[in-house]
Amino acid sequence: MLAANSLASVATILFLLIMAYAGIMDLFTLRIRNVLVLAVVALWAVAAPLAGMSPVDIGLSIAAAGIVFVLSGFFFALGWIGAGDAKLASAVALWFGWQDAFSYFVLASLFGGLLSLAIIVLRTRWGPLGRELPRWLARLRDVKRGVPYGAAFAAAAFVLFSQTDWYARLA
Repeated sequence: MLAANSLASVATILFLLIMAYAGIMDLFTLRIRNVLVLAVVALWAVAAPLAGMSPVDIGLSIAAAGIVFVLSGFFFALGWIGAGDAKLASAVALWFGWQDAFSYFVLASLFGGLLSLAIIVLRTRWGPLGRELPRWLARLRDVKRGVPYGAAFAAAAFVLFSQTDWYARLA
């Protein structure tokens, strides 16, 4: 059991590293690569049974991810979030499961709201700058572009993960 728990711990660390990378990349490029979303799902699929999740808990996590997929797909269709954000949100719901997904998405929404406010200030309050902006900052300043919610998802994962049932299983 110790080896299985260690493998689940490694998968969990990889999940958090991938979230950090996805958040940073979304901030700098406004894109979340599909390979990152697939890695989040694959790591969960390997780690969930190793962490001692029951078949019922695994099923409930999949149900939570399915609900998030439908909701985030609707938000994407309305133009509120990007496709990468919708896919990443669904994959992350697996890790937070039925018990913690709501808390996670409330926190991610708060971080997303703060990020949106910061981008609004960047877009409306900052006058012409004396020098050319770095490409990533110019991209964020473009009113035709969206908000990198992947950064909010990553921040919420780091803040909340240590308080989840998943983390308790590994401790």
